[in-house]
Amino acid sequence: MSHLINIFLEPAKVFADLREKPTFWVPLLLMAVLTAVSTLLYFMTVDPAWFAEHQSAQVLLQNPEMTSAELAQMQSFMPGARTMGWIAAAGALFVIAIVFLVYAVYYLLAGKITGQAVGFRHGLALVSWSTMPMVLGSLVVIGAVLTSSPQTPLESMQLTNIDPLLVQLPMDHDWSMLAKSFSLLNFWVWFLAALGWKTWFRTGWGQALVVVLLPSIVIYGVMALFAIL
Repeated sequence: MSHLINIFLEPAKVFADLREKPTFWVPLLLMAVLTAVSTLLYFMTVDPAWFAEHQSAQVLLQNPEMTSAELAQMQSFMPGARTMGWIAAAGALFVIAIVFLVYAVYYLLAGKITGQAVGFRHGLALVSWSTMPMVLGSLVVIGAVLTSSPQTPLESMQLTNIDPLLVQLPMDHDWSMLAKSFSLLNFWVWFLAALGWKTWFRTGWGQALVVVLLPSIVIYGVMALFAIL
């Protein structure tokens, strides 16, 4: 359990220990539970009537050609805020599990390409422990939910993201999705993952950073390309 503190204070020591005995359940479950809790808490405290109007406004913003009849029909099938909370919380658990598994497989394949002996457990441990800064992001969301108006969009609670921390872009802005998706905590996560790779396989920072950053470059690069086009 000391790793939960030392990953922030002495990450190199943590990864040195994990090289011999890779573990992942504690950080994985902590990340999944706090993400689900922050999501559920938002939907349990948001003003249901306002949330329904907000959803409709966002749909119209993305589909301005939609008629009133079509919007009314869509609203009849949309779940309420409370129901949406349970759906979103369960979805968060599922998504985190899938993302972590995909990254573990990626590190496994990256190890084969670079000639490093990366087992699946090591890959899962690397992604789980390096993602610990995102736990702080979930705590920030929880704090924002508890102190903000019940008529506040969920994306406005993500105070570690470029939007709303540095800019506030309308939903129909070309760069809105990227700004609302990119957390400044990513830099911390990337550093920890690269440090873990470097510590385990005694490589230089160059290989470690290339391996760690490649998926994010692809993901955010595609989002930037869509924004440009």
